[in-house]
Amino acid sequence: MLKMHRCIGSAVKADRLLLAATIQVILLLAPAGGAKAQQLPVYTQFMFNSFVFNPAVAGSDDYYQVSLNSRFQWTGIADAPQTNSLSVYGPHAERDMGFGGYIFNDATGPTSRNGLYGSYAYNLMVSNDIRFSMGLSAGILQNRVDGSKITLLDPSDPAMPNSVTSSFSPDATVGIYLYSPTFHAGFSAHQLFGNTLNLFEEGTGLNKLKTHFYLTGGYRYMINYDYMLEPSVIIRGSMPTPIQVDFNLKAYYRELFWLGVSVRSQDAVSFLVGYTHENRFNFGYSYDMSFSPIRQYNSGSHEVFIGMRFNPVK
Repeated sequence: MLKMHRCIGSAVKADRLLLAATIQVILLLAPAGGAKAQQLPVYTQFMFNSFVFNPAVAGSDDYYQVSLNSRFQWTGIADAPQTNSLSVYGPHAERDMGFGGYIFNDATGPTSRNGLYGSYAYNLMVSNDIRFSMGLSAGILQNRVDGSKITLLDPSDPAMPNSVTSSFSPDATVGIYLYSPTFHAGFSAHQLFGNTLNLFEEGTGLNKLKTHFYLTGGYRYMINYDYMLEPSVIIRGSMPTPIQVDFNLKAYYRELFWLGVSVRSQDAVSFLVGYTHENRFNFGYSYDMSFSPIRQYNSGSHEVFIGMRFNPVK
């Protein structure tokens, strides 16, 4: 038995191409108290599409906007995580409220997550320049495992059927958002229902969605007419995983071009660049350079952001 375990360990160590898939399978199938990774996708350019993190952002601008994020994580590793999201949101033309929706796909090898959500937010005036918003998102979440893409030591093991298995569950997010022309701060809670994913007959009750919390904040500092600095932070948390913090700093030139750097605790440092065309189209790119042990198996992560603003409606 000891010899068999050594052989298995050597095979796993040699086959680095299965590393990303193994991580995600552990995330989905391990007991909630044993998984040490977050269940929600990570975005480097969260500051350009914060509506995905917080439904209270809907209606905070006077125009509708469409945002597309595509993230390719750990390039060089086969079946590495890929995340795509598309969102649209904006204000009511006459009332102090906002609407929006988004879809996303987060895939890693044989596993994937798909979500479809609609959002509503209500805004209140605190002072002439400061407003407070409360938001709610509700939708459907699909978790999917393709057992045909997983090679088991024992092909007859009933723990992993050689077929596609999926689980649908309702999902909801709540958030609050305080903002002005110069600063913003928000808090949101995701996966509120804590649903159990009944992906397999055996192990029912082990695959539970954990509630995730996000705390965000940022401040815009005008240096002069041409230049502006914007430090920001996002704090992610979910029991029993450790809290993860992103510290970000962006520099703008006439709100046309921006450069930025981000440091993610226990994980990576990121570099951002972007351009705004005619105050309507936004383009952004970021590169993550990991400093965790996984850096020796990949050449970094890439993320692309494209956004479009429509004419003001209020």
